[in-house]
Amino acid sequence: MNSVPSRRRPWHLALAVLLIVKSPSLLAAIGFEYIGQQIIPHGLKFAGTEVGGLSAIDYDAVGKRYFVISDDRSDTRFYTLQLDLAKFERTTEAGMAGVKIEAVTPIRRRDGGRYAKNAADAEGMRLSPGRKTLFWSDEGRRSFFGFRNPAVSEITLDGHFVRELPLPEHFKPKGSARGKSAGDVGVYDNLSLESLAITPSGKTLWTAAENGLTQDSVPTDVGQSSTTRLLSFDLVSGRAGAEYAYEVEAVAVPPVLPGLFATNGLSDMVAIGEKQFIMLERSFAIGAPTPGLKSTGVTIRLYYADASQATDISGMPSIAGKDIRKAAKTLLLDLSQLLTDEAVPLSVDNIEGVTFGPCYKGKPTLLLVSDNNFSMRQFTQIVALSVYDPLPMPTALCSKDD
Repeated sequence: MNSVPSRRRPWHLALAVLLIVKSPSLLAAIGFEYIGQQIIPHGLKFAGTEVGGLSAIDYDAVGKRYFVISDDRSDTRFYTLQLDLAKFERTTEAGMAGVKIEAVTPIRRRDGGRYAKNAADAEGMRLSPGRKTLFWSDEGRRSFFGFRNPAVSEITLDGHFVRELPLPEHFKPKGSARGKSAGDVGVYDNLSLESLAITPSGKTLWTAAENGLTQDSVPTDVGQSSTTRLLSFDLVSGRAGAEYAYEVEAVAVPPVLPGLFATNGLSDMVAIGEKQFIMLERSFAIGAPTPGLKSTGVTIRLYYADASQATDISGMPSIAGKDIRKAAKTLLLDLSQLLTDEAVPLSVDNIEGVTFGPCYKGKPTLLLVSDNNFSMRQFTQIVALSVYDPLPMPTALCSKDD
């Protein structure tokens, strides 16, 4: 089933990339087709909560459902969704006919209570099918209002605490609030642990800060990249393991005026091997002239990253000035290349989550979700892509009958 409907052929994107997953000689052509999108209306209420701030998404292949976390700092929670890809629309003004919200679940503290306001900043979430639990990441805080360590924790499917994975000391914020003074250590504020990935074997969990640690690298800016760390955890023991450097790109499109806020960050990733990933980088700049009927200032890019030949930096408190080999990376897709049926570029908002979804018309899928920051000027968007050429892991899960 490699054919593409003729009306969609102009938007058929063919991207060749070298994927070193099991063999250095493995060459695969990777292509994405835009299935469609859904837009959840601003202010939509479900079970007494506002559906927004959706910062991560993961698919449960057994339960045929999606887990989506909200970064609402006043009510730490996640939603369970059903998505009907056949109802996704390729129009600029899509609805939410293909989205069914089934449940909302509070995430609970170690003592069983609810998190107080500003006591957690939920960003990443992954299902561990083998353990039948969820892992989630808390960005922590580094600001003039106080410091709080970032965290990766395991919870039951009904939101109850199981354990917190011990984070290496060099990730924990110490020093000045801005993180730009001599001797500062740890994550920058609001550039902390957003991404989570579990390897196909189910043995290892990976996370990373959006940008580099304060002792390693400056944050991203126009013309300025940032070196972050990919951090692994053994899921049986919970112990931290290898770390690898990954270069986050500079801001994709400059702001409308020099000096206005601009950033690019590693917002999420999915593992397609033990050290191979699809990375989601989200760039934003105030007033940046991005494509689409609605210019959002946001640029979303997907990269393939391979850390199999990278230097293990887990024993290095700082990598500034060190001679190390970083993870290799290749651009897979810039979402501004996607066109709607009106032949205009797809407007993308603050996309922060990505997951492999079910097989659709015989092809694996990628689903992406945006965080609207509970703002009327932004929108909650779910974008669906099919992978029409083989990725080693997800393609094997599809058959011609799917």
